[in-house]
Amino acid sequence: MSQANDLSVRIEDSPEAPQVSLRGEVDLRTSPALRTQLLELVGRKPKRLIVDLSHVEYMDSSGVGTLVEIKRHTDRKSVRMVLVNPQARVRSLFEITRLEKFFLIASTIDEALTL
Repeated sequence: MSQANDLSVRIEDSPEAPQVSLRGEVDLRTSPALRTQLLELVGRKPKRLIVDLSHVEYMDSSGVGTLVEIKRHTDRKSVRMVLVNPQARVRSLFEITRLEKFFLIASTIDEALTL
């Protein structure tokens, strides 16, 4: 587990579907380190990348921008990116920006593994 300021990142690495569990805040301070970690995983070309947002308490526009950038990378590499269980505050960001249609969003990790 690594920690950048107010964000902890736990990665369950799997060649088929790495799972990235985030806890805390994804913001201007924490998103650059998160971006680096996610790009490294995408570079391995797994079948899917699962990002668990169930413990993300806050996300600002830089966090959203990071996820959009990673999604574009996954699309180019034919990797399916799935976000899991964003909390109401974070989910509302996706709804306001209409990104809930851009991202695949699952309720559980098990559901994410089937999408």
